[in-house]
This record gives sequence, structure tokens and C-alpha cells, in this order.
Amino acid sequence: MRLQDKDYRNKYGDATDEELILRLREGEPGITEYILDKYKNLVRAKAKSMYILGADAEDLIQEGMIGLFKAIRDYDAGRDASFLTFADLCVSRQMYTAVTASGRKKHMPLNTYISFSQTFESEGESSEKSLEDTLAGGDGDPEAIMIDRENVEDIEHFIDSDLSDFEREAVELHLTGMSYIQIAKVLGRDEKSTDNALTRAKGKIKKKLEERKTNE
Repeated sequence: MRLQDKDYRNKYGDATDEELILRLREGEPGITEYILDKYKNLVRAKAKSMYILGADAEDLIQEGMIGLFKAIRDYDAGRDASFLTFADLCVSRQMYTAVTASGRKKHMPLNTYISFSQTFESEGESSEKSLEDTLAGGDGDPEAIMIDRENVEDIEHFIDSDLSDFEREAVELHLTGMSYIQIAKVLGRDEKSTDNALTRAKGKIKKKLEERKTNE
């Protein structure tokens, strides 16, 4: 650990994020650098999850740090939730906006058996859901709905062409491990409509997978 890091921890380590933001607004130097360093691992974790949408990891980390800086700049304790919650939202939104703008979304979770079987714990839910559950509702045989590499292109085309923009965006973000509550915040939508869009998308994808199985 660098001496400067130790100094920062000694100076700011006992203060809450909200207290630090207030001190920053009052002109105290060094706080921005401390918070950026404190939450760099959050950015890296987000970049790892967003990577499945097809973007370059280093680019995502850079975008995430921009989002974190914006969170520090824009946080309002009287309006927003905790700084961590606000920062998580800003980082996720910045990364997803960058991926969308670059047009590099590749639906990477559909490319391998391993990632398709990956599990995530959704916000507010006590049990983990696999992507089989996420995409097909969890009431079918996992092997029956498994997508192999030969079918990836067809499924990707279906997601892009047969889902509405809202449904597609909801699915893409849910594949990164986000709950519908988090997705709603990133997309600037209300929770109910986001949950409905995700439910519709799951139904459409499940029907498509079942049709493929019937035709095989």
C-alpha cells in the first residue's frame, strides 16, 4: 500500500460516504481521489458482469470510473438513497449506455453452456436463479432448453428482431445478473412495467426454445 493510500485511509476511513461528499462540497481536497479508489473494485465487478454484452473489459472499467466520478459530482443526500446505491446505479448506467452506443451487444451468455447455466441472486429474492430459469421460467428440463453454439446466431436474431426494445434491454441487463428493480433504475422505467417487460420477454424466448426443440 502506498503511503498516500494510508494517509487517505487515516484521514477519511472513519467517515461515511455521505459525510465525505458534504466535506467535498465544502472544498476539502483529496476526497474525490479517495472515493474513486475506494470503489474501484465495484467498477471492476460491474465491468465483469457487463462484459457478457460484448464490450471490451478495459473500456468498461474506464466507462465505469466515469460513472463513479459522475456519482461523486451529482450525489444529493437529500434526494438520493445511500451514496453506494447511487454510485452503483451511475456506474451501471454509464457502462450500459456505452455498450449500447458501441453496438457491440452480442448476447454473450448464450454462447456457452457454462454461462447459460450461471446463477445469480436477484435483489429482494432469497434464492438464486439460473439463466435457464431467467429465460424459460424455470419449469422445464434444463437440458431441453440448453442452447448450443450452433443455435446462438438464431436465438440472438430472435432477441433482436422479435422482442420490443424495452423487452430486449430488460433481458440484456437481466443476463448480467441485475434484478428487475435494478434494471428499472438503469433504464429510467418504473418497476412494474420493467417486471412486465421481463416476464413477456421470458415467455417469448421460452416459446421460441420449445419450438426449436419440437422441430429438432
